[in-house]
Amino acid sequence: MYRRLSSILFPVMTLLLIGAAYWGYQEHQEKNSILIKAENQYQRAFHDLTYHVEQLHQQLGNTLAVNSTSQSYHRKGLVNVWRLTSQAQNEINQLPLTLLPFNEAGDFLSRIANFAYKTSVRDLTKQPLTPDEFKTMKTLYANSEQISKDLVNMQQKVLDNKLRWMDVEIAIASEKTNQDNVIVDGFKTVDKKVSEYPEINWGPSVTSMYQKRTFKALSGKMATSEDIKKQAVKFTSSSNAEVRVVENAKGTEYASYSATVNEGKNKNLQMDFTKKGGQLLWFMNPRDIGEKKIDLEKAKASADTFLDKHGFAEMQAISYDMHSNMGAFTYVSKQSGVLIYPDKLTVKVALDTGETVALQANDYVYEHHKRKLPSPIIAKAEARKALNPEMKVQNEQLALINNELGEEVLCYEYTGKINGSLYRVYINSETGLEESIEEMSPYDSKVASDK
Repeated sequence: MYRRLSSILFPVMTLLLIGAAYWGYQEHQEKNSILIKAENQYQRAFHDLTYHVEQLHQQLGNTLAVNSTSQSYHRKGLVNVWRLTSQAQNEINQLPLTLLPFNEAGDFLSRIANFAYKTSVRDLTKQPLTPDEFKTMKTLYANSEQISKDLVNMQQKVLDNKLRWMDVEIAIASEKTNQDNVIVDGFKTVDKKVSEYPEINWGPSVTSMYQKRTFKALSGKMATSEDIKKQAVKFTSSSNAEVRVVENAKGTEYASYSATVNEGKNKNLQMDFTKKGGQLLWFMNPRDIGEKKIDLEKAKASADTFLDKHGFAEMQAISYDMHSNMGAFTYVSKQSGVLIYPDKLTVKVALDTGETVALQANDYVYEHHKRKLPSPIIAKAEARKALNPEMKVQNEQLALINNELGEEVLCYEYTGKINGSLYRVYINSETGLEESIEEMSPYDSKVASDK
């Protein structure tokens, strides 16, 4: 009996053993294939990065070499600098550098890209490069040469020693901090050199992009935790609720308060206020939301009522989005009939009951103030000539927007349909040129037209 059983089980076990070995071999092959593919991708990205930084240096040199009055070549050169820098940033993102201190070099390339882009998009025939901008380009030319040389040296070592990028990940993950790795050490060296560069004059449009918002610019006195508690009670109309207030970033220019209003039955409303001025930054009612029962019109009416109730006057909805049975309306303020796009906030409405459950007002808090609006220089009819003749205009109004240089400009906003899609087109009210264009959803058009 045992002999008969063994005669049956032995072939079965043999087959299972062979199958397991084959499966293990296949898994090993697939793993090796993935590793080879990743290694090839890393190698390609690194060598492309080295090439594009070298090209960036050359392009900066070419742009500086032409006559200072050659505006057309300056624009072409700066566009190429922006393109090359953007490619280099993309290649950095493909490398396993998340745990390496390469932030300084990445930030440096980002600033070069923004400097080149913002300088090239302006009309250089009317606003040619300034002496300060030429000085900045000369500094960038010298700095990019040093970075390029360091990367080329690294590249040569990688090729000569047949180094693998997969070993970089092992070196980064290793707890042995004194472990040598040519690539890791090379990137650390580049980043350290970049961090030691003297301060560069990037110009106001680029500098403003990297300035962190602080509460210093806000008006009003410093609020106490007791002031915030009163505001939270007033905002939620919960006079009998328990309110807990916590100060964040105490003693810094980013100081703020977080307030939690406990209304019982596990209902906790959450809010953040600025310490200076005690202004509401955001509000949230983190409740579960049921099935959608409220349509767009009722949801918007709820959002409008919420803003009116809490003192956000003269606001107009400009866009709508829906996610997880929650409708999000974006509003901008109005001043003398002009839409002020920098003064932006978002209201979220639960589509089960129509209750407003969230408010995000950071941009509004930082940007809202009374503005001295300029008068349009060109008439509507003249500005309209800049539109595509095939565009069927549905609405036109004045709007203040931020242009690509981060400057506030007064525009004619035209809403219309072309090629089967809805668009907003912004025509500069001073120059008659297009400042911006954006595609709209049917919901955007509907909420924006419901004034």
